[in-house]
Amino acid sequence: MRGPVDKAGSYCRIKYSLAIFDTVYLLALIVLLLKSGFSSWLAASASVFFRQDYLVFPAYLLGILILSSVLTFPLNFYRSFMLEHKFGLTNQKFGAWLIDQLKAGVLSYIIGLMLFGAFYYVLGRNPHTWWFMVALFWIFFSLIMAKILPVAIIPLFFKYRQLEDSALRERIVKLAEKMRVKILDVFEIDFSKKTLKANAAFVGWGRTRRVILADTLKDKYSYDEIEVILAHEFSHYRMKHLLKLILINALMTLLLFYVIFVSNAHCLELFGFVSLEDIAAFPLVIMYMTVFGVVMQPLENFLSRRFEKDADLAALKATGMKETFISMMNKLSEQNLADRNPHPLIKFFFFDHPPTSERIALAEKFIL
Repeated sequence: MRGPVDKAGSYCRIKYSLAIFDTVYLLALIVLLLKSGFSSWLAASASVFFRQDYLVFPAYLLGILILSSVLTFPLNFYRSFMLEHKFGLTNQKFGAWLIDQLKAGVLSYIIGLMLFGAFYYVLGRNPHTWWFMVALFWIFFSLIMAKILPVAIIPLFFKYRQLEDSALRERIVKLAEKMRVKILDVFEIDFSKKTLKANAAFVGWGRTRRVILADTLKDKYSYDEIEVILAHEFSHYRMKHLLKLILINALMTLLLFYVIFVSNAHCLELFGFVSLEDIAAFPLVIMYMTVFGVVMQPLENFLSRRFEKDADLAALKATGMKETFISMMNKLSEQNLADRNPHPLIKFFFFDHPPTSERIALAEKFIL
């Protein structure tokens, strides 16, 4: 029988392998769509079937999403359903999982239609500045999504209600006041219906800002441990990490579309297209985004790990609960089957948080 460390190691190795394979498989599908002529056929069919130009891209995008969902279904099913059951991380039934996949698919289509619809609308009207205008729209859209996430997106997948444990709620509110963080309220979500992993978050901004506790965390962790976790989340806010991440992502978005702007002619020629305005070349845009994401991920991970380390230190300073922090990290690592001490390359490419071993070592060295 495997111990907790062996189990976590096996789980993480499979997840890393799947992440790499996912990217390679996606790029292979994109090349196949472009080279086989299927994308051109689908775009032409949409143009013939729909006389109104504004319906052509929605129809084409729907076709692409349905095809990609079918071709990636076996991999997605294994990664998000079979693997999680194999390692005892979920009790979710297949029907409930499938409904979640359908919801995610519809949501992806709606969001994709708005983002890429704006992309093609601006592209056709501003041949020299489209990259800048599109980037600004995408940045603005991401801000709106962050605001509506707690009230429009999370409720699609989880039921959440005001935290009924009044003693815990009062403690969290006092912690927020102590750290000068304004929150709307404290909520709990039925995380256990989908996963046995634990999590907590401080989401939204303005009038939608709230604390959300997963029931898998609320029911298994002490008040002290929950306070340390939320002190970490509140520290992100106090240190303006969210604002910094928004600025970083904005720069990344600008850079992405500028790269597409200056280099798309060569890539279009490689796949037999003349203009980026041709919606049949849409998979090429996805290829740009995928490759750009892979290239920039280590830098984003590095910056994120720095923010997480700073938040850990701030949480330790705010609560003074050094031993509680260590016990919480050990419990969280075991419950989520985390890779406690990954290889440097794995950390470089995959970790946006410091590994558990580093976070515990940081706490052990912390002087109260």
